[in-house]
Amino acid sequence: MTGHMRTSSAAHDSESGSSLRSYILGFALSAILTAISFRLVMGGIPVSNQVTGLFVMVLAAIQIVVHMVCFLHMDFRSDGGWTMMAFIFTAILVAITLIGSIWVMYHLNVNMMPGDAMGSMP
Repeated sequence: MTGHMRTSSAAHDSESGSSLRSYILGFALSAILTAISFRLVMGGIPVSNQVTGLFVMVLAAIQIVVHMVCFLHMDFRSDGGWTMMAFIFTAILVAITLIGSIWVMYHLNVNMMPGDAMGSMP
């Protein structure tokens, strides 16, 4: 019984060591990505607002992946890949919803009648 306890304890120590490395790596990457985003927005870098916004959104998407892998330990091996597949499906649905909402709001804004044209109508 003591042999079994030692092997499980050694496995636990090995697992917690790799988990600690994963947490430290995740924290470092998250801090770097946040600092880059902050520098882009507050640093006065001469690019357009659209390019800055797009770059910050790409960095945010990368940071989401870093959090999933380093902190939540999600990968294609856990639960036979179903955890990651469920996340990918959810992300696709959220992206379709957000992009569709922005598209509809943009087209409503473009196609709405301007306020001063209301006065010239009979």
